[in-house]
Amino acid sequence: MNINISNASGEPIYTQIESQIKALILEGKLKEGDALPSMRNLATQLRISFMTTKRAYENLERGGFIESYMGKGCFVKAQNMELYREEQIKIIEALLMEAGDKARKCGITMDELHSLLDLVNGGE
Repeated sequence: MNINISNASGEPIYTQIESQIKALILEGKLKEGDALPSMRNLATQLRISFMTTKRAYENLERGGFIESYMGKGCFVKAQNMELYREEQIKIIEALLMEAGDKARKCGITMDELHSLLDLVNGGE
């Protein structure tokens, strides 16, 4: 598992770890039952505090992405893709509302906004 962290990023390190592991799970690169590195090993590998990896893993477990077993480690949990999809739709709706507001303030028509969306979506 390859995790890259950036100290220059404004995002906390535990959040960077959490989001990268989530992405690996949702992209299918980490599958149900796959073992994650121990918190200590990951902390050592990334040269960060154990507490930072612990916080990332706890958040992943709270979010339903991983499950931990005392003495065995942490493993990828089966995913409810429909629930994840709904969460992503909410985020996209908020972003589209913001884009719509900015478009109205700039005098961009709905047709122009649709064209821009098609353009950024690869013309589909």
